[in-house]
Amino acid sequence: MDRGALFSLPNVVSMSRLVLAAGFVGARGPEERLALIGAASVTDFLDGWLARRRNASTRWGALIDPIADRVFVLSAVAAFVVSGELTALQCLVLLARDVMTAVGFGVARLVPRLRPVEFKARQLGKAVTVLQLATLAVVIVAPHYVPALVAAVGVLSAAAILDYTLALWRARAR
Repeated sequence: MDRGALFSLPNVVSMSRLVLAAGFVGARGPEERLALIGAASVTDFLDGWLARRRNASTRWGALIDPIADRVFVLSAVAAFVVSGELTALQCLVLLARDVMTAVGFGVARLVPRLRPVEFKARQLGKAVTVLQLATLAVVIVAPHYVPALVAAVGVLSAAAILDYTLALWRARAR
């Protein structure tokens, strides 16, 4: 893969979420954290929009974007667990889809006949990411809604895990 494609504008926008994740861990004020969640949400939309608009979709981008999403969400959830704003169980539910897709990706790379299968973002996975980010914001602005949102993330995550599994299974069959 070429380095020029690595540092395309959409990929740099995606990589900015890594900096935002570090900033989130270091931020203490609720306003700062809310702004960082907002910035991460905007960059998550903007990177894909730029890639499509500029016809600049790359394999690097397909790899960087979900990794940047996961790093930001993991960092924010961990920060909230450490501060006592989320429980360990809520953390597990919020990250279930991420853990399972990482396991699935690893398995697909270990099983020879699954290696050629191309992993692509799926609508349910994108919906989980949106709901995760919304839940992170709600932790700050309306914590009494967190249990309901965490439950919604759990249900949507289970659906996304099933969707990814079926997509992999169908791709394997071809």
